[in-house]
Amino acid sequence: MAGGEQQSRIGVTYEEYTIEDIRLIILRALADEDNGTMHDGRLEFELRRFGYNKTRDFIRNQLLWLQDEVGAVRTSEAGSVMIATLRKAGRAHVDRARFLPGVKRPSDVD
Repeated sequence: MAGGEQQSRIGVTYEEYTIEDIRLIILRALADEDNGTMHDGRLEFELRRFGYNKTRDFIRNQLLWLQDEVGAVRTSEAGSVMIATLRKAGRAHVDRARFLPGVKRPSDVD
């Protein structure tokens, strides 16, 4: 492969696949909360549960992407933390009602 990039599926690099997976984990974590809200420190913990050791800057960039590019979350800041709240588009993705580009699709439920 050109540039030594690994590909997990046709046309998607391993890095792209990883970022899409992280975005899905973020949306699922928010969906599991009663109020659909979580701060970046809690999301950092959630990502570690799945083997992703990412910085808060990385997480914040993903939250801003989810807000600005696909409207899946709304962000705000409180002191030194970023707070994310799930929006309808994010819930629809997690519920498999409508899929968002750039976010891994949830697995089928058996």
